[in-house]
Amino acid sequence: MINRIVIHCSDTPNGRPNTAEDIHRWHLERGWDGIGYHHVITVDGDVQNGRPHYWQGAHADPFNKNSLGICLIGRDQFTDAQWRSLEGLVIGLKEQYQGAEVLGHCDLNSHKTCPNCDVKEWWAGVQTRGID
Repeated sequence: MINRIVIHCSDTPNGRPNTAEDIHRWHLERGWDGIGYHHVITVDGDVQNGRPHYWQGAHADPFNKNSLGICLIGRDQFTDAQWRSLEGLVIGLKEQYQGAEVLGHCDLNSHKTCPNCDVKEWWAGVQTRGID
């Protein structure tokens, strides 16, 4: 059962047009089973699929089993299109996985700064607007 939706960043240069396919290739090159995230949001706001939801992610060890990983392309300056897409994606996932907590990778691992923004504060703002 999915109980966490974990937001990440690709830690690539801001504005560089990487894709889920790029991340898949990078993760294969590291010897992994392919892309570790379930969704990737490109700089133009395109939501691309990574691993299917039934396949355990490889994005937030040791919390992979019951979580979904979303990766924003970039390091710390995300586009308005990315924020809009993230909002829509998370709202849809929250409908599907009611009760799932929305947080950043850094909220699960104090040694990480990813995604270099306060996801809990962002999500609280979304909820305050009455969308959730």
